[in-house]
Order: sequence, then C-alpha cells, then structure tokens
Amino acid sequence: MHDTATLPALAPTTPTASVPDLEQGLFEIETYGFTIIPAVLSVDEVRRLRALGVRLERERGEDSTFLGAARHLSNLIPRDPAYFPIIDHPRILPYIERLLGPDLILASLNARIVRPNDPAQGLHGDVPAGLRRPGQPIMVNTVWMLDDWTQESGATRVVPGSHHMPQEMPPAQRALPHQLQALAPAGSVLIFDGRLWHGGGTNTGSGDRHGLFGHYRTGQWTTFQCDPHQGFPSTWLGQLSARQRRLLRMQDGVRQERWVDDRG
Repeated sequence: MHDTATLPALAPTTPTASVPDLEQGLFEIETYGFTIIPAVLSVDEVRRLRALGVRLERERGEDSTFLGAARHLSNLIPRDPAYFPIIDHPRILPYIERLLGPDLILASLNARIVRPNDPAQGLHGDVPAGLRRPGQPIMVNTVWMLDDWTQESGATRVVPGSHHMPQEMPPAQRALPHQLQALAPAGSVLIFDGRLWHGGGTNTGSGDRHGLFGHYRTGQWTTFQCDPHQGFPSTWLGQLSARQRRLLRMQDGVRQERWVDDRG
C-alpha cells in the first residue's frame, strides 16, 4: 500500500489538455471509474458555499468515524437554498443522466470536512457487495471541491478500474500499488462510479478541507440515503426547478411522513 504522500497525481484534465467534453468524460468514467471536471463553480460560489459549510458545521456538525476521522454534515438540501444549484447543475447532471438514465434521485447531499492531522480514510466503494453487478452503475457520486484538493490537504485517493471488481472493499491480502490522488483546484468536481474504491487522504496541512458529496441513485437502489423531505420548508418549493423537484421526489410537494432512507 502506498503512503498518500507518494501517490501519483491525477491532473483534472487528463488525458486531454482542455476541459473534457461529455463523451470524453463518460469514456474516462467507463474506463477508469472517474473523471474530474474543472472550474464548475466560480470563485464566488466556492467562497459562499464554504462559508455556509463552516457555519453549519459549528451549528450541527458531527464526528464521522467511517473508516477514518472527519467532521460530517448530513442532508444539506433542507438546510439552505444555496445548495439547490448543486442538485441539477448543467455542467454535471448530463453525466449522471447518461450513466444512470433519467429516472434517478439525488439520494443525499452531505459534506465532509477533513481537519489537519485527520488520517487517511480506508479505501471503499459506495455500493454494497450485494448490489455490485457488471454493466451500468446504479449509483454515481460527485465530489464538489470547496478547497484546493492537494496532496497536503489530503485529496481523495482512487483505484482506477476498481469499479469492475465484485468486492465492496479491497481484499485485505492484496497491495494496491496503482492508486492515484485526485488533485484539482477549488471549484472542480470529481465524478465517479459508486463502485469505485476511493477514500480521503491524510490532511497534513494547516487548514480544513471542505467537500460536498452529491450521491445519485437509480434502479433497485432508488432509496434516499438522507431524506430531503425531512425538515424541508414548504415555502422553499417555489425556488426549485421542475427537474430539481423530480430529483428530490417533490413533484407533489413535501411529504410529512418519512420516505424510506438508509438511516432507518
């Protein structure tokens, strides 16, 4: 296993020299399991979302111990309309729709804040072993970088091609010498097949690393990870586009009873 300090870097525009078009990005996801789209968010958008995350983390942040240590914010859609543009961003949603088809949901929008000295997160896939099948994915994750993703800040590590493996996590007895670290400036978005083995790196820097995680599902896994109806103010419905309402299953408004979600 490589130490994250020595992992090769994944440039945000490899293998092309410019922003990948849709077909190139889809080819990279099919082949490697991921792609990086640079400059999706403007400097001002990054600044506003990061400041909002800092405030919410102080108010309602939780410690996450899933295969590592970090601060966590769950279910951001009911927290502030500033997150609404993430739901169906025109630079990102076309990738998701091509991979999953049009009948999909935003299963969750959460945040992960990796603090200085937080250790590397264990490598894992987001799709359970029982749902991992060859072919079209049933889940795609997006990572919205609100700080520069660098080796020092603990950029996400990925194992190219691991989305084709049947195991949810790497076999303990096997080394993984060909990991990459997804390095990109703030405002970039990492898109990956939910079956891909990935994990946050060690933050050896002096500041927190903030990221948003938009998690989309379809097919037999069309279940919210975090139910966006819980706590969503009905007065905000008019701020949602028709597509956003479909992705949140809010075409008929906010349901008072709980949808099925992964938190029980």
